[in-house]
Amino acid sequence: MTPLTTSPRPAGSRHRQVAAPVAPGSGALRPLGLDDVSIAGGFWAARQRLNHDAIVPHIASWLERTGWLANFDAVAAGTVAATRRGREFSDSEVYKLLEAMAWEIGRTGDEALETHLDAIVARVAAAQHADGYLNTRFGNPGQPARYSQLDWGHELYCYGHLFQAAVARLRTGHRDRLVDVAVRAADHVCAVFGPDGIQGVCGHPEIEPALVELYRATGDERYLAQARLLLDRRGHHTLPDIEFGRGYFQDDVPILEATDLRGHAVRALYLSAGAVDAAVEQDDPALADAVEGQYLRALERRTYLTGGMGSHHQDEAFGDDYELPPDRAYCETCAGVASVMVAWRLLLRTADLRYADVIERTLYNVVAASPREDGKAFFYTNPLQQRVAAQETDPDAVSPRAHAQLRAPWFDVSCCPPNVARTLAQLATYVATASDDGVQLLQFVEGEVTAQLGDGATVRLAVTTRYPDDGLVAVRVVEAPDRPWDLTLRIPAWATGATVEDGGKVAAAHAPGHVVSGLAAGDVVVLRLPLEPRWTHPDPRIDAVRGTVAVERGPLVLCAESVDLPDGVALETLCVDPMLPPQPDGDGAVVEGSSVRFAEPDRTPYGAPPIPREVRSVECRLVPYHRWANRGPSAMRVWLPTT
Repeated sequence: MTPLTTSPRPAGSRHRQVAAPVAPGSGALRPLGLDDVSIAGGFWAARQRLNHDAIVPHIASWLERTGWLANFDAVAAGTVAATRRGREFSDSEVYKLLEAMAWEIGRTGDEALETHLDAIVARVAAAQHADGYLNTRFGNPGQPARYSQLDWGHELYCYGHLFQAAVARLRTGHRDRLVDVAVRAADHVCAVFGPDGIQGVCGHPEIEPALVELYRATGDERYLAQARLLLDRRGHHTLPDIEFGRGYFQDDVPILEATDLRGHAVRALYLSAGAVDAAVEQDDPALADAVEGQYLRALERRTYLTGGMGSHHQDEAFGDDYELPPDRAYCETCAGVASVMVAWRLLLRTADLRYADVIERTLYNVVAASPREDGKAFFYTNPLQQRVAAQETDPDAVSPRAHAQLRAPWFDVSCCPPNVARTLAQLATYVATASDDGVQLLQFVEGEVTAQLGDGATVRLAVTTRYPDDGLVAVRVVEAPDRPWDLTLRIPAWATGATVEDGGKVAAAHAPGHVVSGLAAGDVVVLRLPLEPRWTHPDPRIDAVRGTVAVERGPLVLCAESVDLPDGVALETLCVDPMLPPQPDGDGAVVEGSSVRFAEPDRTPYGAPPIPREVRSVECRLVPYHRWANRGPSAMRVWLPTT
């Protein structure tokens, strides 16, 4: 491996090396790494196994089949102008795969996967120019010039994913060739886009959080300064005024002056993550508060029940306040990943456990919904209603369509599958945090948590649970300091009636968290969360779902699928009675309702009040939304009309 060319971290740096994608220099809470937290069983352990065994190999296979990885070989051979395949941002999918592999290696120690990663890195490194420039779509003989299309070229965006892959290697103990390639590319960016260089920004934010994290991992302050330069340039009309407006690029107003998240949802959220990162490192509460306000307003007014964001298909963008149509929900999987990124950064900064609620909702109902149960097909978009059953997808064909039909094995734009892979690989880092005086258990998984308190004392916990199948979470203290310390258990906002048992005493537990103090090794704390299915009503300002209800069970949003309806009952005719509580049914629910058929309209669907032609009582089974479309083509809906 080529040795790392950057200088090692300066002595006394405030950044603790932790095997996690985000490691701020300050904040109310400290993240824990892959070596601190293990997921041993249950819902997320199964998905991590799927990621390692199926999703990562599937992505690697398709990057070869489509020629996107071979583009790097073609650059080295000097033939790329004639042979290049894939969209202008296809390099980033290779880098996201490398990041997923790096976290998986850090999690499992898989030597075969390490060999595979090294082989891919060698091909990438061979395409890098002497000055650090690296791209397979621009800047090579016969191609458009470097940085000649900042609006749509994605060159800096691709670097961002390269840097995050390098951070994953550094944080898991590897100062290798991938790190060297990323550092030389980052040095190049600083030289070309620094104070006296190109004054523009990339049309797709992503390099901003990556540069900050590379600074945290290497100690090179140039990377932090460059990230801040790019953040401050945003909003000053350096990008063109396209048909969707400059707001699509978040280039309409500076970050500090914006009031809402707007434009392309993934772009807006990646930019927000980078702004929070820079604000934390530069002790700029005004910037952090501005982004937090924008994100909170998006959660309040522009977010779907599943945690998904983005209600416009044409520009993959946020809509206006309360513009949340279920059948036209875009809810790109990458936007779900990006929302988790923002929520996590804000949680670490503020210790507001409600952000862990957001993360839980989005992980269970967006990220988990994307991959098929075999890990070999994915949703790009995640609508809350599918009016007609889709056609089966060809397992050997690239899908040109992003909108949901059935999950597809690969897309012309395949940003989502490797984003899911890297998120699942690093998932343990979202489970718990530490502070000077305690440990915060944020997500409920079977496994172990080890944390260092402010004075270096160790807390080690063993967690036993079948959540979300069961609401009991038992936390056994394996190791604890002699001095007082606090165990904080997140209590979800939906968990009315939650209790905590400690030392034989049972106490009511209320959102957002319950603190237990004075625990010693051998003590067991038991959290009980109510998982009975519950009706959820929409804000009446969301006119697209007015007159409907949804059903949730714990963190899971449920849905009705046409394959579960009685013969002769169409999903579009289903109405439910919200006066009758939904009944438990495994990890789903059963609701009572009616199938209401109306007389066929006379040439127009408008006129006098419709007259029911047939009313039939029905019992309908609801299943977790993340599992829909795994039993073949079906119609589906989350929001159900009321009788």
